[in-house]
Amino acid sequence: MGTENSGIDVWNEIIHGSAGDLYVGIGATVISVVIGLSVGAVAGYRGGVSGAVLLGLTQIFFVLPVLVIILLFAKIFLFLLAQGLALSLIVLTLGLFGWPLFAFIARGEILRIRELEFVQAAKSLGASGSRTLFRHIVPNLLSPIIVLSSLAVAANIITEVVISFLGFGDPTTSTWGLIIQEGFDHIDSSWWVAFFPGIAVVICVLGFNLLGDGLSDALNPRLRE
Repeated sequence: MGTENSGIDVWNEIIHGSAGDLYVGIGATVISVVIGLSVGAVAGYRGGVSGAVLLGLTQIFFVLPVLVIILLFAKIFLFLLAQGLALSLIVLTLGLFGWPLFAFIARGEILRIRELEFVQAAKSLGASGSRTLFRHIVPNLLSPIIVLSSLAVAANIITEVVISFLGFGDPTTSTWGLIIQEGFDHIDSSWWVAFFPGIAVVICVLGFNLLGDGLSDALNPRLRE
């Protein structure tokens, strides 16, 4: 795959850069799943005023431009960039603003599951609301959440690549976006520096998307052939 102008091997850069991108993709997804599942579970199971408030809060967060917010935070917290904490800032921002879709999925599934017979049987046997929710309902909605999580990892990786390419990432940590950004300045003479990291992004994102399709088929009996 050649070398950069400084003599660094592009293949080694791709391998080292994968750690930062996977950290952002998986870390932000875990935060989003925890928040979205909690909010969606409470909004779908309790209903009423509290459910309506949580649903309204979810809709507000859903329409916020996450990429613009991350770029704004990067400008505000410049001292974090200097200390090499930009990737952690990206993880937190993506996680804190990427949960609404998980909340919508969780809420919709809970509205369906809570009317099923085994849930009504648990209530009739005296199970508390929290026990019914977390012991009987939440485990039955994990399948769509797992599928969506694999797709969210891919989306978060693409977002990180875009942020680093625009120059708002962590300059002290090697990521695919930073490598592409550095290689783009010498695209005429050293095209391979930006090309092969771009191929790595495509393969990684495609892999997570195919993983999501496979999990959807495996975890949903209605889609099995």
